Amino acid sequence: MNRRDISVGLLALAALPQVTRAQAPGRIYRIGWLGVDPPETTPPYTAAWAQGMARLGWVIDKNLVVIYRYTDRMERLPELAAELVRLNVDVIVTFAGLQTEAAKQATDTIPIVFMVDGDPLGRGLVASLARPGGNITGGSLMLPELCVKRVQLLRELLPGALRVAVLWNVANSVKQRDWEATRQAARDLAINLEPCHFTGPQDLQAAFQMARKAKANALMTLEDPLTWLSRSTIVDFAANARLPAIYAHGEYAQIGGLMGYYVNGDELHRLNVYYLDKIFRGAKPADLPVAQPTVFTLAVNLKTAKALDLTIPETILTRAEVIIS
Repeated sequence: MNRRDISVGLLALAALPQVTRAQAPGRIYRIGWLGVDPPETTPPYTAAWAQGMARLGWVIDKNLVVIYRYTDRMERLPELAAELVRLNVDVIVTFAGLQTEAAKQATDTIPIVFMVDGDPLGRGLVASLARPGGNITGGSLMLPELCVKRVQLLRELLPGALRVAVLWNVANSVKQRDWEATRQAARDLAINLEPCHFTGPQDLQAAFQMARKAKANALMTLEDPLTWLSRSTIVDFAANARLPAIYAHGEYAQIGGLMGYYVNGDELHRLNVYYLDKIFRGAKPADLPVAQPTVFTLAVNLKTAKALDLTIPETILTRAEVIIS
């Protein structure tokens, strides 16, 4: 994707009154949102997040301002994180690990809340899940367990001989843990895996070629920001190569991917709202335990199944919360 880097403020900071960090009547709280997607696709523009914040008394353009900095070039994240620090926001919200690491490099005093992270302890973002100990907390996404479940769903869908191409960004060290979990699950189910590595969008075509050469008959991704930004390209490849595929976000199924198994979006919004409310009311991230989502969603695209001449087993359909037909 060739999106331009864009920096967006929902309200110009120059127009805001100067306030101290102590809570005070009439204070406006400022969230710095660091991400890889444009504002209209992120939580403050979704009903679940906005309603959750409003129920607790936090309303955008009333006592809450969201300042966006986002880019699809990962090397720019530290620069944008530093900009949010200079703007003296009250809290920085990130979606996943690469953004959180950039924010951590930029500040050790401003609270940082990540929406999800596959391994916040292993990354060194927190001292422990129960007591993070620094200025960072958020939701820990159980990615290895979810990877195992996706492998199991592929086996349920395709009970015969199965060779699965696995697309993943090897430059993201946390993905190695996901790969090991995926490989063990595949071994247990007599599935052959073909690792198809990439380190950026420029490598995707080479990764696709690996899948073709391996004669894979299914596809899955180990999700990270680079994979997410390339989602349309990946879904198009799976369709053209006639590969049944399972992904880590429901958006893939919405744009034509066959299946998605993922953390329920409302659950992520609920956790994020909880942390922000606590911090705005004086709590410290060091004392707010990292939480793990417990609600997961299975999405199935029946149009894609039909295009692939696949019949989705009833055992999968009965468990699917989202069916696109």
